[in-house]
Amino acid sequence: MPSATSDAWTDLTDQLHRAGYYPDLVQDVLDIAVADEEIVAHLVLAETTFDASEVRRHLTVLVLTPTRLVTTHVDDHPADSENPSASAAATTESVPVTELRSVSLTHVVADPQTHRAGTPPLEVTLAIGWGAVSRVDLEPAQCPDPSCDADHGLTGQLTPDDIVVRVSAEAEGRDAVRAAVAFARVLSAATTGRTVRRAG
Repeated sequence: MPSATSDAWTDLTDQLHRAGYYPDLVQDVLDIAVADEEIVAHLVLAETTFDASEVRRHLTVLVLTPTRLVTTHVDDHPADSENPSASAAATTESVPVTELRSVSLTHVVADPQTHRAGTPPLEVTLAIGWGAVSRVDLEPAQCPDPSCDADHGLTGQLTPDDIVVRVSAEAEGRDAVRAAVAFARVLSAATTGRTVRRAG
């Protein structure tokens, strides 16, 4: 039985059950990772992907406490010739808030010329970096001389890419987009060193 009993924990477990993706398993691994700390804010995002041979389910849960960001990722592992029964892997990581280096939120809106303040975006992408993983985007280096055909090598950009979640109103609903924006707001405030109070 999870030992965290706050209203925020109750709301989180309710959302896990609504997502319907091994909620008791996710609740157990989160209880260990959160370790009785107060839950300041949380975000639950279930995703289903399809390929030619199978349907795969994924769940990402982000939990902010006063001192840490706890990330949880759960994957299905279907039965195959080597594993006769299906399984799931649930991984948690705890990152001190003081170690967070960036919180990036990309908003996608339709008809930006008619956008009104307070209207939620069609989708958001939340990227959180703490230096464990980075992405390198490379492209050919450009020369200012238009007649030059020499190879100038590559130029690139190194971007923190520890965790990225995309939430779309079309796929997950507008409430999910609002929840992602609200979580990003609280997380951004936490990185400033200000006292963080529970969301909601």
